[in-house]
Amino acid sequence: MKERSGKTTGLVILGGIVLLLLLSVFSVTQGAVQIPLSVLREMLTHFDGENSMHLIVRDLRLPRVLASAAVGMAFAVAGAVMQGTTGNPMADSGLLGINAGAGFALSLCFAFVPGMGYLQTILCSFLGAAAGTAMVNAVAGLRRGAAPMRLVLAGAAVSALLTALSQGIALYFDVEQDILFWTAGAVAGSNWAQLSLMAPWLLGALLGAILLSRSISLLSLGEETARGLGVNTDLIRLLSSLVVLVLAGASVAAVGAVGFVGLMIPHAARALVGADYRAVIPASAVLGALLMVAADLGARMLNPPFETPVGVLTALVGVPFFLYLTRRQRRAV
Repeated sequence: MKERSGKTTGLVILGGIVLLLLLSVFSVTQGAVQIPLSVLREMLTHFDGENSMHLIVRDLRLPRVLASAAVGMAFAVAGAVMQGTTGNPMADSGLLGINAGAGFALSLCFAFVPGMGYLQTILCSFLGAAAGTAMVNAVAGLRRGAAPMRLVLAGAAVSALLTALSQGIALYFDVEQDILFWTAGAVAGSNWAQLSLMAPWLLGALLGAILLSRSISLLSLGEETARGLGVNTDLIRLLSSLVVLVLAGASVAAVGAVGFVGLMIPHAARALVGADYRAVIPASAVLGALLMVAADLGARMLNPPFETPVGVLTALVGVPFFLYLTRRQRRAV
């Protein structure tokens, strides 16, 4: 197991936080309306409810940047936990059916329970994510772990099925505009009410991932090794699955099915801080937030005044990375 010193880990996390703060400030100033930095300073000291720029920052830009950072953390940590507990370097909530399951459940809610509240939407997303996970495990024949490629193929098949069903429901019940938002992935509609409901779920799950990080590190060494070191592997897998479902389910309910964040970021984190998940999980959280804030910024700046879906930008980077991992996995077999 490759290790890094605590000093290196601290520098990586601190440097990532500084970059995240700087990028977030810059992101708040960019969009259809350019906001000078002087307006930000003025707003922090003397907020004026009659000033349109102050209102844009408070009601539109800040919730959007915070939502981007929050779901980036969530998707990245979910991917790290999945990769650590399954031993599958290609594990990701988007590739293993969790996002598609949450999206399918949301399509049913939009079709049959229109106008439902955001809390109900989150709960519905959790149920769909759990159903998607169960379907993938059933197709892959997962008991004590399946081969990485077999699990990914099962995830691709289940995701394709659930996505097709979601689109069929959208067309039949005329809710395609709502479904399109969740399929493409976007943070444009984020607001303070959504953040206040989503935050407790994500904070609780992130704390749970950190508390489980030592056991996940041992489990990543192998089932027998972990058991020999006194780890209750069944309990750790169960708790880890709950953490992943909360992180992915709440994120999909907030911004839609943004893929590949949980695939790429844990690999980057391990390259920077080593294989100890006590360092990988917090590093993944910071790097995931950084990636999503950058992707949202790019979505606004790529083709102004129109927006590119965030999921498209993450896929542009994620698909080549996935192909690289697939090629490396085939060589290892």
